Amino acid sequence: MELIAALQDLCSQKNHPIIAIDGPAGAGKTTLAHEIFLALSPKMSVNVIHMDDLYDGWDNALTEDLTQILKYLVLKHQSQEPANLARYNWATNSFDANEVVTPSDLLVLEGVGSGDKSLQDQFAALIWIDIDPEIGVKRVIERDGPGVSIQMQKWLGTQQQYFSQHSTREKADFILTT
Repeated sequence: MELIAALQDLCSQKNHPIIAIDGPAGAGKTTLAHEIFLALSPKMSVNVIHMDDLYDGWDNALTEDLTQILKYLVLKHQSQEPANLARYNWATNSFDANEVVTPSDLLVLEGVGSGDKSLQDQFAALIWIDIDPEIGVKRVIERDGPGVSIQMQKWLGTQQQYFSQHSTREKADFILTT
């Protein structure tokens, strides 16, 4: 895959590289992150962090708190120090106990909000995945069940506002379409 070769080249040019994969819900960001992990992990250690694990529920997902968590994770990755991370538990609507994320050669941030404007200059690559919003919502509902459909309709506006504020698509190194 040409994208993997390009990413490997970009990562070789940075100490402790970071790849962010952003774009609308249902676009395939998690799938791409997994493909990158599979392709690059034989050559280097790779940590993948999913934004769904960092959000504070639906209503407090794309806030300054997320930015601060991302800055912390990037700082720890760049200094090759372990990071303490509490993952959000969607079943209990609360954060689980802290766990330690060990340092790795490559950090992949995946999900809506991973391309935060305050971090864009630190990425080896920012990938944007485009999808028609209605198709994306349909994919999410098929994956997560009809119980999320009301939240997903609200999420469309939330994510669009975030993308506009952070110019995520415009700053992307790669734009993919699903």
